[in-house]
Amino acid sequence: MNEDSKTSMSELSTIKKEKTIPERSPWLYPLSLIALLCIIAPAVYIFRLNQSKKNDQPVVSQAEMIKSVSALGRLEPQGDVIKLAAPPNLGGSKLMELFVKEGEWVKKDETIGLLDNYPRQKADVDLAQEKVKVAQANLEIIKAGAKIGEINAQQATIERLQAELMGKIITNKAEIERLQAQLEGETQEKSANTERLQAELNNAQSEFDRYQKLAQDGVISESELDQRRLTLETATEKLKEAQASYEKTLTTLDQEIIQAKAKSEETELTLEKQILEAKAILEKIKEIRPVDLQKAQAEVNQSLAELKQVQEDLELAYIKASVSGKVLKIHTHPGENVDQSTGIVELGQTDQMLAIAEVYESEISQVKLGQRALITSESGAFSQQIEGKVIEIGQQIGKKDVLNTDPAADVDARVVEVKILLNPEFSQLVSSLTYSKIIVEILL
Repeated sequence: MNEDSKTSMSELSTIKKEKTIPERSPWLYPLSLIALLCIIAPAVYIFRLNQSKKNDQPVVSQAEMIKSVSALGRLEPQGDVIKLAAPPNLGGSKLMELFVKEGEWVKKDETIGLLDNYPRQKADVDLAQEKVKVAQANLEIIKAGAKIGEINAQQATIERLQAELMGKIITNKAEIERLQAQLEGETQEKSANTERLQAELNNAQSEFDRYQKLAQDGVISESELDQRRLTLETATEKLKEAQASYEKTLTTLDQEIIQAKAKSEETELTLEKQILEAKAILEKIKEIRPVDLQKAQAEVNQSLAELKQVQEDLELAYIKASVSGKVLKIHTHPGENVDQSTGIVELGQTDQMLAIAEVYESEISQVKLGQRALITSESGAFSQQIEGKVIEIGQQIGKKDVLNTDPAADVDARVVEVKILLNPEFSQLVSSLTYSKIIVEILL
């Protein structure tokens, strides 16, 4: 097609269009413009209003809204729930008194109850305390030494024995001197008597000899000679008797003197021995022997050890709180035997609560310390959504403890426990909901 043909067809098309367009009114354009403005202005206003609202809200990315790990869990006090029970060696004991109620807050080491062995153990402690007092008193007596009265009494005994010894010495000496004087007097008397009798005998002998010669000469009669013979014999016998008496007296007095000296020595030795013994007793009374002190101190130490033992036994009768916390549950009441498995009471530090989330093994790798978590109640025990942060991730994989209400849920699923520390303002809200079932969403 040539250039002229293209021009002709263009002109023909223009002519046709001009013939088909009807003639318009002069008010058509102004009215159309006004209508267009009425449509555009509200749309612009709405667009700007929505844009302003979007700017006022925080921008949350789609990844943030979707990325999270969900798990079932339970509420627990921080530090776990503690069961207080009687010591194992007191199995079968009964609870005598209980001083707390459920929901009551107790302090660490506060006595919450007494076992039925308390009266007996208390009596043992009282007895042991008295034994300690006795042992300590004995020790003080030994340290103080003998009583002044005992010392004075023993000193008086020594003085009495010494005085007795001196008296005996003087008496015995006097007795010996008396016997010696008597011996001397008897000796002189007997000696003089013997000499006199000897002189008489000599005289009688001379007379007899002279008369015997006279009788031989026939001067005197035989009877006169016999008389002189009798006189001689009598003098002889008297001399013999005097000599015998003299010897007997000397022997007797010598024996008495010997016996008096022996008795004096014996008495003096006895009294001197008694004096030595009395002095030894006095020294013993005054002396504080180290061995006596050691023995008394050992008795004190032994009594103190026994006291400590019975005091420890008494402490076992007290049921004391091992931590500060709230009494969550009472399992044993006064008069009942204490079950070691359930204990007497359960305590929990409910001032700070934890959420224990059971995260599936397959998702645990996404959970990190410090991540934020949102918690809601599965049973409606609390209506408000509460928050916390991950503070501990378990190191062991186990089975689920918290079961889903869905009957088709996998009860044997393997999970890891994750501890979430609730914000302080939420701990008070759920402080009375220990073990309540929850739904946890850990934001990644």
